[in-house]
Amino acid sequence: MQDLNHDLVVIGGGIIGVTCAWQLTQAGYKVLLLEKDAIGRGASFGNAGHIATEQVLPLASPAVLRQLPRMLLDPLGPLHLDWRYLPRIAPWLCRLVANMRPQTQRTSSAGLRLLNEASLPAWRQLLQLAGLSQLLKDAGSLLVCESDSAFAELHHHLEVLSKIGVEAEPWSTSRLHQQVSGLVPTVKGGLFFPDTAHVTDPYRLVRQLFEQAQAKGLEQRRAEVHGGRWLADGIELHTSSGPLSAKRVLIAAGAWAAPLVKDLTGIRVPLDTERGYHMMLPGELERLPMAVSSFERKFIMTPMSGGLRLAGTVEFAGLQRAPDYRRAWGLVRHANALFTQQLAVRDATPWMGCRPSLPDSLPVIDRLGPQGRLLLAFGHHHLGLTQAAITAQLILSLLSGNVPELNPVPFRLARFGKLPPSHTLHNTVCLPGSES
Repeated sequence: MQDLNHDLVVIGGGIIGVTCAWQLTQAGYKVLLLEKDAIGRGASFGNAGHIATEQVLPLASPAVLRQLPRMLLDPLGPLHLDWRYLPRIAPWLCRLVANMRPQTQRTSSAGLRLLNEASLPAWRQLLQLAGLSQLLKDAGSLLVCESDSAFAELHHHLEVLSKIGVEAEPWSTSRLHQQVSGLVPTVKGGLFFPDTAHVTDPYRLVRQLFEQAQAKGLEQRRAEVHGGRWLADGIELHTSSGPLSAKRVLIAAGAWAAPLVKDLTGIRVPLDTERGYHMMLPGELERLPMAVSSFERKFIMTPMSGGLRLAGTVEFAGLQRAPDYRRAWGLVRHANALFTQQLAVRDATPWMGCRPSLPDSLPVIDRLGPQGRLLLAFGHHHLGLTQAAITAQLILSLLSGNVPELNPVPFRLARFGKLPPSHTLHNTVCLPGSES
């Protein structure tokens, strides 16, 4: 199978790959998208729907290290490591610990802040152009707590976020209960994040962007990419449908990106997966006016057009192990503890998806190789929906090759290993408002 007629082949049909394909087709590029499964049916189908611009702190922290024994012992805790997966994930955990150094944490936070600060404006612009603004609800979001000790921690969290530049408003107990009815009296208060939003139907968003891209000429083939190699005039991809020759390739394959990146760059990316769960409650259409997270329970409740979505928890168990849906049903138990009236669980459906996670919590957004033939957009961990629109803008800029260097945030692949000289380019990404 030969295909040098397309300007770019995108690998991955999740929110990152589809949004990039939409952006590129809008700009007039001829794009082919490869996806092994149905479009938008992976992690993008079941995400929390939260445009989480307030989440600028990396996963790597001393608190995570202190929780490791409990992670191994409590299969239903908010952060769980399947002990059978420990030998496989041990190198990743070692890199996570290395990223707990203060300077590394500051670098990660700065990178997340730059991306997230640009994320909601990018989504507003994209959705307006796509005629899909009705899918975005600009209602802000809440982070609530239940104990006096957590209330004190929440105010410390506010101080940390304020120093980074994240806007948040402390809400007293009375104000919180005035704005969000039905919460139990033991909910003490919270933080309101005005510069956040949520998507009312994440799967519909992916599908409609995909269909609009198709109307602009996007072609899609259902195929799995097993590897690749450089050609004199492009890249050859080894797919389940046979070899495919491409002028340029964008790897946006989420948690499955690492083997292909290794094939084409020689770098073994420390990519693992944060398995996330949700429970969809179709009988809960009017429960909340905005997305509400629990500080202690580490999960989020998002009102959507199809009901209330309870989502969250992090499970490290790899790509192959079967889902443990007790974790999804546990979200119902946690949510019921926050409401005076129990949730309607009739026709509730559990779900699990694999989110791509790098130990420094920063994605790879890069352009490599002769004439910039290889583009990369993966590793967004639980911020894939949040950062998809700004990532698509950056990929479009990288493809044009006319962008200045972004300083000081390392989204480059080279932070994980030395690239061959022929793969090194001077052009990297420039975010709105960054200095170059």
